[in-house]
Amino acid sequence: QVQLVESGGGLVQAGDSLRLSCAASGLTFSTHTVGWFRQAPGKEREFVASIRRSGDTWTGLSEEYADSVKGRFTISRDNDENTVYLQMNSLKPEDTAVYYCARRMSPTKYDLWGQGTQVTVSS
Repeated sequence: QVQLVESGGGLVQAGDSLRLSCAASGLTFSTHTVGWFRQAPGKEREFVASIRRSGDTWTGLSEEYADSVKGRFTISRDNDENTVYLQMNSLKPEDTAVYYCARRMSPTKYDLWGQGTQVTVSS
């Protein structure tokens, strides 16, 4: 069964750090660009970060970030573990949301999503 499973969310205080994991099964994660998204209560889902597939000949940035998280969040991947991570530092209350990882099938489409993991940052 092809699926993505997020983990690592929790309740933290402002300024703390968390590392989210997105573990893939049933597919070779390294051959896909993977993104992290988040959705806060009452808001639309928004892009957080993405990392291009391994071995991509793309000459641009291999990682991309939303302006709101640049310098604080880092996306990475461990191909041996078939997992993508999101290291989140200097967390702010406005980072509170359900975080989802997703596989990108085309430049404009993410087709496989995890169930999400809740991140709550208290002030």
